[in-house]
Amino acid sequence: MTIEGVQVVVLCGVAVGLIALATLIVLRVHGTPEKRERKRRLNVSRQGRLGDAMISEATDGTLYYFYTVRGVHYTASQDVSTLRAYMPADPHRLIGVAGLKYSSKNPANSILVCEEWSGLRAPAPVSADEEASSQ
Repeated sequence: MTIEGVQVVVLCGVAVGLIALATLIVLRVHGTPEKRERKRRLNVSRQGRLGDAMISEATDGTLYYFYTVRGVHYTASQDVSTLRAYMPADPHRLIGVAGLKYSSKNPANSILVCEEWSGLRAPAPVSADEEASSQ
């Protein structure tokens, strides 16, 4: 094998090694979608500003809400399927006013609940009369 052939083989080996290293770094930094979402929620919780939101719909896995920041109206939703431990048994009772945290750099990036904070207001207890009339 000539010197040029050896150089090509070495350069190809270095290129393959760099590609493998770059792939490993990208996978470690970005992680799984669940880890990225958890990191986003915690970042907004720790560095976000407080505001008020109105929950318009609540399902077992998603909260739909709207809010206004500096005169701009935002409509958003939050997937809370991984946060069931922080949610009440009947999410439909959450409809109404709630606390909100949003990123000051990007007000569209907001949360109602995360592992370390919750803006959900405790629903009023249901009386026996109300419970009987709703059934």
